[in-house]
This record gives sequence, C-alpha cells and structure tokens, in this order.
Amino acid sequence: MSHQVTSSPRKGADSPPVVVYEDVRKMYGEFVALDGVTVQVNKGEVMCLIGPSGSGKSTLLRCTNALEEINGGKILFDGKALPKSEPEMRKIRRRMGMVFQNFELFPHKNALENVATGPITVLGMAPEQARQRALVLLEKVGLSDKAQNFPANLSGGQQQRVAIARALAMEPEVMLFDEPTSALDPETIGEVLSVMKRLADEGMTMVVVTHEMAFARQVANWVVVFDHGKVVEQGTPEQVFEHPTQARTRDFLGHIGWHA
Repeated sequence: MSHQVTSSPRKGADSPPVVVYEDVRKMYGEFVALDGVTVQVNKGEVMCLIGPSGSGKSTLLRCTNALEEINGGKILFDGKALPKSEPEMRKIRRRMGMVFQNFELFPHKNALENVATGPITVLGMAPEQARQRALVLLEKVGLSDKAQNFPANLSGGQQQRVAIARALAMEPEVMLFDEPTSALDPETIGEVLSVMKRLADEGMTMVVVTHEMAFARQVANWVVVFDHGKVVEQGTPEQVFEHPTQARTRDFLGHIGWHA
C-alpha cells in the first residue's frame, strides 16, 4: 500500500466538514473526560482516534450522536449544532451509523432480520425491499451464506460484520466505530478490518476509535492522539506514526510496541 506523506493535502479539506468538535468538554462528577477537544471530520475521510484506554476517545464518539451529553463547547453535524430535543436528535442519529464493541444484535432475530429491522421500523421501508437490501449488505460484508443464522450461531467477527451491515442499512452519512475489534479473537479481527477498509475505499466518512495501529497507519487519512481527555497531537498517519512531534505521542507508541 502506498504511504501517505506529510505534504499530501488532507482529504476533504476543500469541502465543508461533516462533524466539527469545538472546545468540547465532558464531566462525570469531578472527573474530566473531555477537556476542550477541538477537531473536525471532513467528508470522505477516515479519522482514527488513538491513545491510552480511558483517554476520552470513546466518550467523544458517544457525544457525537448524543448518547452522552456534553458539558461545554459544541458539536456541529453538517454545519448545525446537535439539537437538544430527543425527537430531533433521533433524526440525526439515523444519519450516523454506530458500531459498538459488543455487537448489540437482537439475539432472537437472524442476521437478515437484524439488518432489515431498522429500515422497516424507522425508515418505513417495505419489508420485502428491506430484506432485499439486507441481503445485498450481508453480501457486502461477506456473510450472504449466514442470512438465516442467529447471533448465537455466528462467531464474534461474523456478529460484528452483521452489526456493520445493520448500521449501513440506514444509509448513514457517517459511520462511528467504537473499538469494533476489541472484543474479538485475533483470527476474526482481520475480517472486520477488511470490511472497514472496503468502506473507506468507497469514500464512507468514518470516525474510528481503535487500538489497531496498523489499520490506523494504513487506512486513516487523519489521526488524532488523545491523552487525559485532551488532543495531544493530530495529523496524517505518516506524520503521527513516523514523525510524532509530541513526547506523549512517542511514549504511547513506544509503550504499545509501535516501531516506525
């Protein structure tokens, strides 16, 4: 794979950003989870959030679709601040697909039904149309032969790919991935990352919290390094992984055994 270089322009920099975080703060009691985070996600780019566990990455992702409420600053989606009312926020969530660590599939529905349910119940799609679309999406994630399988009869990697198909069924404008491979065994991590890479190649705007540094190095257009609720460094993968400017970034990459 060709390596990005520092001089390459940031993807989507000439178009309006999809998501903008301005001085975002989040508190849990006295604990500061996000401490003035300012970052933007451009259309068609893959932004990877990296850093130690507990540094605020997943919290930022959950604030993006208001699963968590921020205590300061603002988050803009498509140029507008996130709405305060739950009905309005539900409309925004339809435009953001979210994939969690632990799949969260309906255990009593097979793979096809898991993917088709959202379009039927939320978008009002005709059941047959939703099922046909679900079949297409299961094929996209390499699971067309598992359409009738229930989650209990799927591996972790297969369940996560169904979860990705389910999120895509809502035709989102941006996909949010919260450590999508952290609950998987090593043999199935690659299955999920390859599906995510394919989405990236197709131009899906993605924000990915990940501990998979090789994926971030190869697939991201922009990498943001978190520590103690703050952004300590951001830039192209080439810059962050090969020429980090901050000692905290170098410490983190060294601690996890990353070698430029």
